Amino acid sequence: MQNIQTFQSHTPQVAQRVYVHSSATIIGQVQIGDDSSIWPSVAIRGDVNFIQIGAETNIQELSSLHVNHRSPEDPQGAPLVIGNRVTIGHMVILHGCTIEDESLIGMGSIVMDKAVVQRHVLLAAGSLVPEGKVLESGYLYVGRPAKQVRALTSEEIIHLKQSAAMYVKLKQAYLDEAV
Repeated sequence: MQNIQTFQSHTPQVAQRVYVHSSATIIGQVQIGDDSSIWPSVAIRGDVNFIQIGAETNIQELSSLHVNHRSPEDPQGAPLVIGNRVTIGHMVILHGCTIEDESLIGMGSIVMDKAVVQRHVLLAAGSLVPEGKVLESGYLYVGRPAKQVRALTSEEIIHLKQSAAMYVKLKQAYLDEAV
C-alpha cells in the first residue's frame, strides 16, 4: 500500500482485520493490533522511535501520532504506546506518551511526551496533558492543563468499552464493503 511506508528498514506491522483508510499515512516502527481502525487523514510516524497500537483500538480522523528520539541523555526517548480498546477522537495529537486500555481521548486533545493515561480514563475534548503527567485510572479529566474532575461512574466505564466495540463493528462494515 502506498500509505504504509518503510523507513530505515522498519516496515509498519499491521495485524489481522485492521482497517486503514487510503488517506491515512503509517511510517516506520509501527505495530497495529487486531481489529483496530485507522480513519481518514491520520498520520502515524514511527521514524525516530516506535509506536505500538493495541487490539480493537480506533484512531479517528486527522489525528497525529509521533514520538521523541532516543539520545545519550535519554536512551529510551519517548515511544508511543496505546493499549487495547482505546478510542482516540478526531484531531488528537499523541506525542511519545502511554495510553492504557479502555480509555477515551476526546476530540482535539493533546497528550505530550512521557505522560501516562491509565486504564479507564476519560479525557474531555480539547484537553492538554503536559509532559510526564500521570492521569489516574477511573477518572474524568478536563482542561488545559488537564485536571481530575471526578470519578467515572460504572456506566461511563462500560461506555468506554462500548465505544471501542462500536468502532470494531464499524471498521468491519468498511472492510466488508471493500470486498
